[in-house]
Amino acid sequence: KLCEVQCPYTPRDSHEFQLDFPKLVHRYQALRAKREGLSLRDKVLGDPDKTAKLARASLGLVNVMNRVKVHRWFLEKVVGIHRDKQLPQFAGQTFEAWAKREGKLGEPGGEVVLFQTCYVQNNEPEIGRDTVEVMEKNEVDIRCAAGLHCCGMPAWEHGDLEGLRKHAKANLDVLEPHVDAGAKVMAINPTCSMMLRREYPELVAEEDRERAAKVAAAVVDPSEYLWSLRKEPRFNTDFKSSPGETLAYHAPCHLRAQAIGFRARNLLKKIPEVQTVSQVLECCGHDGTFAMTTEGFVPSQRVGKRAFDDMQEAEAEVWVTDCPLAALQFEQHAGVRPMHPMSVLARAYRENGFETSLAPVAPGDARGDEGDT
Repeated sequence: KLCEVQCPYTPRDSHEFQLDFPKLVHRYQALRAKREGLSLRDKVLGDPDKTAKLARASLGLVNVMNRVKVHRWFLEKVVGIHRDKQLPQFAGQTFEAWAKREGKLGEPGGEVVLFQTCYVQNNEPEIGRDTVEVMEKNEVDIRCAAGLHCCGMPAWEHGDLEGLRKHAKANLDVLEPHVDAGAKVMAINPTCSMMLRREYPELVAEEDRERAAKVAAAVVDPSEYLWSLRKEPRFNTDFKSSPGETLAYHAPCHLRAQAIGFRARNLLKKIPEVQTVSQVLECCGHDGTFAMTTEGFVPSQRVGKRAFDDMQEAEAEVWVTDCPLAALQFEQHAGVRPMHPMSVLARAYRENGFETSLAPVAPGDARGDEGDT
């Protein structure tokens, strides 16, 4: 998506050419899939929900097998997933199951409805739990919803337009009543917020486009929404611990493509003891599922090298990125696993979240709005 950010001939720049190169690539993939059919890899990587359901049925065996060389050789030869690629672990319990157990599933009428994303649902539900915790700390009436699907980007990436539309329809069925009741749609992963906000109105079935546009207008990023509350009394700066003086923040490509600013960076600066947040704007190279493929694994490292180097050169105590797949890429090729901004904030609100404890903040002592842009 960075080509859209850099290219001057795009719809976002109101140029007469109206050139959206990423969409051209995806449309080519869709035509290829229609002509040749979907490959096994297209089906496996293009439907994370189905893959995760099968993984959970294995009772953790998949996580073990993904570290076995013979199994990885099989995945490479039969499916086309590179044998050396670090793959996400599957959680034993989904985020939705946690939300149901904790009474977080709510009817329409809240301030925000959470679109947890398939990655948080199936792989790292703790990011979703941290997001809920942070919003509740700031008195945001956040509600979780049952029955959400993957946003459809993996399907679209592999040319499966009908798969995308199936997921989109299911998500619109769940989200529209919340939006009609006045809620914002908070999507944790920038890729998913971009899909809901930018791609759904153009790519969904004709009969769904009006409501897709309505939902798109309500989509927010967690940091974007929290930053919008900073002038309100409920904005909570009573942090109990600090991640340290220097943080390295990677801004994902799909976040930059939405042109909503770098609100996570601004929020991190609100934590006491944080003196520097080094910002890295280079692409990490993961590019959806590209880095997982046999042909994409090595090139993804070349693409991401500048990002890896820039993050390392920051010499930060904690690395941060909004994209969980970027976090995997950094962990494998730069040696450090970045945290999600909501996880950093959630831990900073806790007494023992980080090693550095903080004194109570007196009323009126909160940091100003440095870095508002």
